[in-house]
Formats: sequence, C-alpha cells, structure tokens
Amino acid sequence: MSDKLALDVQNLSVSFPMRGRGADGRRRALLAVDNVNFLIARGKTLGIVGESGSGKTTAAMAVARLVPKLAGNITIDGIDFGTLDNEALRQARQRIQIIFQDPYSSLNPRLRAGEIVREPLVYAGETSRAEQDRIIDELFEAVGLRPEQKALFPHQFSGGQRQRIGIARALSTRPSLIICDEPVSALDVAVQAQILNLLKSLQGQFGLTYLFISHDLGVVQHMCDDIAVMYMGQFMEYADRKSFFAAPRHPYSQALLDAVPTIDIGAQPTGGKLVDGEIPDLTLPQTGCRFASRCPHARDVCNGGVPQLQDWPGSTGHRLACHLTGTFATS
Repeated sequence: MSDKLALDVQNLSVSFPMRGRGADGRRRALLAVDNVNFLIARGKTLGIVGESGSGKTTAAMAVARLVPKLAGNITIDGIDFGTLDNEALRQARQRIQIIFQDPYSSLNPRLRAGEIVREPLVYAGETSRAEQDRIIDELFEAVGLRPEQKALFPHQFSGGQRQRIGIARALSTRPSLIICDEPVSALDVAVQAQILNLLKSLQGQFGLTYLFISHDLGVVQHMCDDIAVMYMGQFMEYADRKSFFAAPRHPYSQALLDAVPTIDIGAQPTGGKLVDGEIPDLTLPQTGCRFASRCPHARDVCNGGVPQLQDWPGSTGHRLACHLTGTFATS
C-alpha cells in the first residue's frame, strides 16, 4: 500500500443471514455488498452515493469493523485492519472514527459534552488527564463551541451544536480516516451548510481523510474529490468529481442526477422519482447487471454476466460497470 493512501479496500463483500431456506435447501442470505474496491488518498474525500438500501452505509460500517465482512481486504495506514482482533484491534480502532447521521441518538445523554469528547481518548489509554483536557479545549474551539459548553448535556444543545460535539469526538484521537455517514441529513438546510463548511475547514486544518456516505448529490459535489455510485451492493460508476458531474456515464448515475429537484426555467420536473422497474432480490444469485431491470438501454447482453468496472474509452480513471459502454446516449 502506498504511504500516500489512508484507506485501501479490495474485493469487499458483506452478507447478512436471512430467515428460511432457498430452493436448494441452503440458508438464505442477503449479499448487501458484493466485491467492491476503493481507495482514498490522505487528505482527500471519497463519496459513496446511491439510493437507500444500496449498501453504501454497510460498506462503510464493514470498513470500521462494525459489521462482519464476508470477504475482502481492508488496509488502513498500511495495516491489515480486517484481520486484527482482541487487543490489536482495540489499539487500531483509534485510527478510524465515525460521524453519525443523527447527532442526538449518537451521543450519550448521561454524559456532559466534554466527557463525550474525552471518551475515545480514555479508551485509547495513551494520554494523561491533563493532556486530554488540552485536546478537548482545542477541539471545542476548532468546531466552534465555547469552553463553558463542556459542562452541558446533549439535550441542552441544538441539532447543529450536537453534530459539532460528534465531530469533536471523532477528531479526538487524530484518526487516519473519518467515516461521515449522512452527517447532515438530519439537520435543517441552513445548518447543513454550516456543518459542511466546518468539515471542509477541519479537513484543511488537520489534513483529514473522509469516507463520505450520502444520498444527496449536492452535498457530495461540495465535499468530495472522488465519487463512487453504488446500486444494490455494487459500484456502477467511479470517477473524480469534475468528470462525474460534467458527464455522468452510467444510466443509473444519470437517473440519480435527473431526480435532483431543480428550479431551472423550462426544466422538466421528475418529481424526485428514479426510473421504474423491478429491483433485484439480493437473496438470490445474480447473473447479470443489477440495474438491467430498470435501465432504459438494457439489452439481452445485460443479463448474461455481471459487468465489471472498466475505464470509459478515452478517459483516465473514469470507470463504469456496463456491458454497453459507449453505446448509449450520455447527458
């Protein structure tokens, strides 16, 4: 792994057991993430986008070892994070932190704000109480909270302030990777902009690396250097931000962008609805493109094998998983 990479994920798969048995008599299982690969350079942000249920949060939680992986390798700072256990895993956990979607339910209501930020430092066990106090004071200032607010409980803060506490907590151990799991979706629009600008500012100040999970393409465009579009457990498209938003190539990516509300005069509203069609059952083996049943360009070849990510002709690093690369119209 290059020393310029904070995260390298190879062939990651996650499966969840289901009730009942299939026609072959085997226990049913849902393949929520199927053989995905991604990496993030230090100080950069990768956004994983897709509809609810696409597998994006599951992939991120597998990286953090909060859900078990079925297969794959997870390397953080050159360490094979996916194979660690017991004390080695406990020590390595400080390298990865999470900013959760709901800034209230993710905070312990019985702890004061300062103690919430202190918790990861205590768990890591590498700093004195005095050093912890210094770090907490520094982080409260960095996220825009006043020193006296350390003594308050979560219910005494607004939603945006609670998320600032969550951000400070995530920064406390100086992690190599921060997973941002829909970090602004539960906040008012005006507060969303403040939190996103704070995350960008902190990234520059501390050299942070983000894995950013979102369904909001506007948020992703503001935050991310690279974008992976996920559908039913697999990546459909993978590109840098400029290339993706200038010319999304995959029909699913185009459908996501077409569903974004617009105020452009003369634009045809979609009502925020993606294309119609049947969603595949991931408890059954998949033999073709998972988007084929909803794709307006689908042909017989689309059901003949699972397409793999490959470079768009003439591009460098703009990849998509499609049997019809170059044959359908692009926006």
